[in-house]
Amino acid sequence: MDYSAHPTAIIDEGARIANGTRIWHWAHICGGARIGYGCSLGQNVFIGNQVVIGDNVKIQNNVSVYDGVTLEDDVFCGPSMVFTNVYNPRSAVPRKDEYRPTLVRRGATLGANCTIVCGVTIGEYAFIGAGSVITKDVKPYALMVGVPARHIGWMSAHGERLELPLTGKGQATCPGDGHHYRLQHGRIERQDG
Repeated sequence: MDYSAHPTAIIDEGARIANGTRIWHWAHICGGARIGYGCSLGQNVFIGNQVVIGDNVKIQNNVSVYDGVTLEDDVFCGPSMVFTNVYNPRSAVPRKDEYRPTLVRRGATLGANCTIVCGVTIGEYAFIGAGSVITKDVKPYALMVGVPARHIGWMSAHGERLELPLTGKGQATCPGDGHHYRLQHGRIERQDG
């Protein structure tokens, strides 16, 4: 075993966990889960069977990642944020064959206590503010806040707000790392790597 797990963690047989991953107190990893290199799974985290987690993903305390969720490399899941996998759940109506997949692209941040309603794609390096509720796809680098979440700005890959309009054209430099970004046709492109 080249990952570390607290003695209280439950790791079901068959789970694939890569080197350097750390699993903290009272976490439960189901047997079908695939977890990449160098991840951190906080206290009381649950990872379902049909879950794929990339490299360097940070999942903070009290997060359940249910079947049908894919987290690409470098995703951050804030404390107590919520994923769903059934759009219209009822206790008396089995709907395991109706799971809607959720994809969180590379580098995205999902703030504390936000909710991601199933069936959406969160674009790369998007930033979902704490407590926000996502009900539709999110563009790459978009800053989303509110209930339901609305697009209020753009974020760099470094996690800094970019001085750009929501629509139209523009260019900005990240104040954190100096990389350049261009807004065109409602999309952000990083210009230098």
